[in-house]
Amino acid sequence: MPRSPLPPREGISATALRAPGGKATHAKNHLPVPASIGEWLESEFPEAAPESRRALLTDGDMRDEAGHPVAWDDPVIPGGFYFFHRPVPPEVRIPFEVGIVFEDDDLLVVDKPHFLASTPNGRFVRECVVTRLRVHLGQPDLVAIHRLDRITAGLLVLSKRPETRGRYQRLFQDRRVSKTYRALAPVPPPELAFPLVRESRLVKPVGGRQVLEVEGEPNAISRIRLFRTIDPPHAEPLRGDTDTAGSPRSAPYERAGDGNGASPRRGAAEYELQPVTGKTHQLRVHMNALGLPILGDPVYPVDLAPDPYDFTSPLQLLAAEIAFDDPLTGLSRRFETGLELDPTAVDSDPGETR
Repeated sequence: MPRSPLPPREGISATALRAPGGKATHAKNHLPVPASIGEWLESEFPEAAPESRRALLTDGDMRDEAGHPVAWDDPVIPGGFYFFHRPVPPEVRIPFEVGIVFEDDDLLVVDKPHFLASTPNGRFVRECVVTRLRVHLGQPDLVAIHRLDRITAGLLVLSKRPETRGRYQRLFQDRRVSKTYRALAPVPPPELAFPLVRESRLVKPVGGRQVLEVEGEPNAISRIRLFRTIDPPHAEPLRGDTDTAGSPRSAPYERAGDGNGASPRRGAAEYELQPVTGKTHQLRVHMNALGLPILGDPVYPVDLAPDPYDFTSPLQLLAAEIAFDDPLTGLSRRFETGLELDPTAVDSDPGETR
């Protein structure tokens, strides 16, 4: 796709729309070419009011890929790209801030908070890292080189200059970036040995929120290491469990009962996760498949259809470290997050995700 001739407006990139027809292969090249821009927009947006369609040319400043303004009765360029600014309504502010970790002429590395999207997506267009920073820093060319789930916090790398962007994007495409995450999840059963590698085939059904593990050749690989176990902040001492001075010890971290039908003891662990591949929800799906759903996850193991403005239970998953060899200088680069997991999340039953 050619670069938009329209600069971002209020930090929001122009929308690209491709016309039917043309010689290049694309989804609509087999369709008849409308006689005019107006006829085409009527077919593209049949539910829109007539004045809203016409506003795309005026308020939206619609242009062809050469940057020429478009009129309602102009002929359509078969297979051509057209760009316009669509109306974007106000959004309730996500009450968390983006932290700057590193900046040079080409890159901006930030700490993305929980609940703030990385890029414009669905209902969040203004309230995302890219749009916010374009406006706040006055840098309209900022683009995220990779993504984090909206409810995942931690390191996000952005490109500042189109001239060097492709070389950094290629690092991620070619899997030449080492990414390390940390997560809080239930203490594993004794039979689960670490470190381990989880390989599986992940598929996201159309219209579904959960990504599924299915039969077939693996397309997702994660390395998982048990980093440490954590005492619940308010663990109850076990009856008869005392130290050498006779004082009660804190309850251990085990999930299993005491062999007499007792309820599982509360406790959690911190894990180090390294995705070899980059599939949607990969780490969350793999941890859940091991019986270790990440604390605070509103989708795994059960999709709770969460309210996106409910900030009470952050997902305890943090993009903690990113390392790569810089394609421009050849120097090794390594960035660490300034954020932390929330140990108070351990106070809830590790089998619960809310």
